[in-house]
Amino acid sequence: MKILLLSKYSRIGASSRLRMLQYIPYLEKDGWNVVVANLLDDLYVSRLYSREKSTIFDFISYYWKRFTWLLRASQFDILWVEKEIFPYFPAWAEKILNLCGCKVIVDYDDAIFHNYDLSNNRFIKLFLKNKIKSVMRSSSCVVAGNPYLAEYAQRAGAGRTVIIPTVVDATRYTSKDKVFQDKKLVIGWMGSPATQKYVVDIKDALIAVCNKYDAKLMLVGADISMNTVFSDIDVEVVPWDETTEAEMIRLMDVGIMPLVEGPWENGKCGYKLIQYMACGVPVIASPVGVNVSIVGESKCGFLASSVSEWDLHLSHLLSSVDDRRILGCNGRKRVEEHYSVQVQGPIMVRLMRETIN
Repeated sequence: MKILLLSKYSRIGASSRLRMLQYIPYLEKDGWNVVVANLLDDLYVSRLYSREKSTIFDFISYYWKRFTWLLRASQFDILWVEKEIFPYFPAWAEKILNLCGCKVIVDYDDAIFHNYDLSNNRFIKLFLKNKIKSVMRSSSCVVAGNPYLAEYAQRAGAGRTVIIPTVVDATRYTSKDKVFQDKKLVIGWMGSPATQKYVVDIKDALIAVCNKYDAKLMLVGADISMNTVFSDIDVEVVPWDETTEAEMIRLMDVGIMPLVEGPWENGKCGYKLIQYMACGVPVIASPVGVNVSIVGESKCGFLASSVSEWDLHLSHLLSSVDDRRILGCNGRKRVEEHYSVQVQGPIMVRLMRETIN
């Protein structure tokens, strides 16, 4: 049994690594042969984070390579697609594969349909606003990272929709050994330059509590410019690295995930929270989208909808070592029960078998 995995990125891209690539060992153990064909290379990702632009010739090369893979589609039992086959092109490829009887599973971890239906480019909005609906209808199964995405797929007319959350490898994300009382407290955030704007939104609360409790703010994956934004407090900007991300989280005493209410934010899968929880770190998050159910069901922290609430909950956790320990343990337990690849891996394997049958 063979799967052609059409990811968007290689391992360097978080969405591809977490939604698809980390399941390969489970599939191979079940007898599947998985061939990975990522659309965009590592150079594209490095340019993206350094705010450089790829050329039109780069994209022609990327799309041509993907087209050549599609010519071999009949050699595979399942095509496993991350989001869409050709971004910013109509859903012709997906429709043709459907007409040819190919089994196609599409996976979504964010609301990429808003690239089209909320685009500021009137031509993109006019011609592609319903593209992802067509992709979903043409697929054998839609795998969604949260209910917001699943509901969109169902409204689009997808034949089958399954929710599989974005999860961690529980063996890589081990819990903190203990909650220290004699070290400087650390408020931590993990993300990218594209999402650091949400941290700036709660700047006043972060500065206030850091000064009050002599705490440190650690930003993993942020742009170095954040040192200037938070120059009034002890702040450390740490480059993201897959090999050290769990280690960085274990240095945190509180993990934060601020967001704003909006269509894009409702499509997020709360992965930061799950990373914090896996390391036994209590969390504070904005009550947006799936954050509400993750924090509420796990009893691993608090929800904050205003700067004053962020100040209140941060102050509470920084002043209570016992609550940090209890909430951190609750979060780790929930990861072991639900938000880990060890739990979701067999579910993904079963989904593949059901699709082919």
